[in-house]
Amino acid sequence: MPQFLSEEWLEQAKAIRAEYEGKGGNPPHEMKMNLVITDVPVEVSDVPIDAHMDTTEGDVKMDLGHTEEPHLTVTLEYATAKAILVEGNPQAGMQAFMAGKIKVQGDMTKLMAMQSAAPDPVAVEIASRIQQITD
Repeated sequence: MPQFLSEEWLEQAKAIRAEYEGKGGNPPHEMKMNLVITDVPVEVSDVPIDAHMDTTEGDVKMDLGHTEEPHLTVTLEYATAKAILVEGNPQAGMQAFMAGKIKVQGDMTKLMAMQSAAPDPVAVEIASRIQQITD
């Protein structure tokens, strides 16, 4: 199984998301978020990873690189990003934030609104499939 955020993982995760494009409910809030992921294992990358998440077109889109004019930028460690984005563990995110391990620049209310929304059943299925491919 590929490691979270490796090229192989990104390709497989994109393919899974593409299978479900337009099939779920709209994300509860529109948000453009840039991510800076630090402390990445050297097998994945020897530098921090820049990524983004965009829900403004009706589906959750995630990819490498930063998007223009984000609502917020979140800097966090690889293990925390994996716990939140792959394992679906919001408590890990809250604990890391309270410990000062997550830095947020911009409109934090967008992030809080996203976390408080009930997940769409299709989003839950996508998350489960992505968990199954992740080492």
